[in-house]
Amino acid sequence: MRLVHDITLEQRQKLMITPELRQAIAILQMSTLELDEYLQQELEENPLLEVREEPSREPEPRAEEDPLEIEWWDYFLDRSDVGYAGPVEKKAEGRGYDNLLTRAPSLHEHLLFQANISLVEEDLPIGEFLIGCIDDNGYLCVTVEEAGECLGYSPAQVERVLKLVQTFEPYGVGARNLPECLHIQLVQTGKNNPLAEKIVREYLHDLGNGRLAKIAARLGVSVQDVQATADLIRTLDPKPGRRFGNNNDVRYLVPDITVERVGDDYCIQVSDENLPRLGVSSLYESMLRQPGLFNPDARKYIEDRLASALWLMRSIENRRLTLYKVASSIVAMQRDFLDRGVKYLKPLNLKQVAELIGVHESTISRATTDKYIQTPQGVFELKFFFGSGVSAAHSEEKFAARSVKRIIKEMIEREDARNPLSDQRIAEELEAEGIQISRRTVAKYRTDLGIMSTAARKRY
Repeated sequence: MRLVHDITLEQRQKLMITPELRQAIAILQMSTLELDEYLQQELEENPLLEVREEPSREPEPRAEEDPLEIEWWDYFLDRSDVGYAGPVEKKAEGRGYDNLLTRAPSLHEHLLFQANISLVEEDLPIGEFLIGCIDDNGYLCVTVEEAGECLGYSPAQVERVLKLVQTFEPYGVGARNLPECLHIQLVQTGKNNPLAEKIVREYLHDLGNGRLAKIAARLGVSVQDVQATADLIRTLDPKPGRRFGNNNDVRYLVPDITVERVGDDYCIQVSDENLPRLGVSSLYESMLRQPGLFNPDARKYIEDRLASALWLMRSIENRRLTLYKVASSIVAMQRDFLDRGVKYLKPLNLKQVAELIGVHESTISRATTDKYIQTPQGVFELKFFFGSGVSAAHSEEKFAARSVKRIIKEMIEREDARNPLSDQRIAEELEAEGIQISRRTVAKYRTDLGIMSTAARKRY
């Protein structure tokens, strides 16, 4: 065997991810708000980009007016020589609507306000430290020993102040675990009783699994008493702090596509009317046509910026067309959903839409990421329309998983609470309606919907 070095010429096609292609892919994935921020940044960095103003409508010509009437009216508008000039408008600084906007206090601000009016001065440092250690759900994240060691107080002093903090609203804050949180709420709302306290402290796990008969046997009470107490406990909030918003959790949702019913058809509009209308600066274009005006480096920079501006505008237009085509495909395939609701949603995958509009599946995936569509049935994420399906019992038709979940939810809402439907019974009734589904799939869908098991739903 002889090894020889040689040079050969081979021709191959290869896709290169250029910076321009990477930018186009990124723009396709952006939501409307993200794209608006990106365009503002590009306008600042690229001198050849400018915002084109929308052409304004010319005001309608006014009818010819009597000069004497105009002079008469101007005379009364002139306040320089009138005995009573009327109230003079003064623009008060800092009184605009922007300065009147406010926000709801955070959980920690709400608790600190109560601490400042409830705790004595020597307890205030401990109270402020404990409040700072409460998470967004309302639970204390440190032990009294750790807090005492950090502050230089005894655990007994910290425990005493913690008991005071646990009386603050919302009731249940400052608890170290779920049983303590629920017990605080029972005490503070005046609903506590020996049976509720016993169940909260020792039988929450059995209660969550619907083992009411077991709890009744252990405590020597009737199942009806346990169920009444369980109903009381379910009115409590296991995460009392979540009702207070976090300042960093504010999110604005602007639908990227709007679908409206017009007669018997649906009209699709890509929501880009609030985006700046970009154009290339005519000044720089005319300057580029003049030979010798720029040195080679400056001319290359301007030409690069011009190419970048043109590519950006082309990428934005491609994004708009892709979103329109995807929305058109969804409207065509999900007409029953738009007309009648979620129960009539059909199974759909990325490959079907990609083949319909002639692009790759990855393009559809990027186009539907973090995008929302406003329909007559509500506002949905585009990913909402893509999901698996369940086969029909006696045909090749398929039902969307979301549609089946809605049917299961409605069946459970109509059931007799004293004799709730089992997962097997639900599967049998669905098969009678033409939907072939296993008991395990019913149990999975029921869990996804947050619906308890048959035993837990049973009323005594």
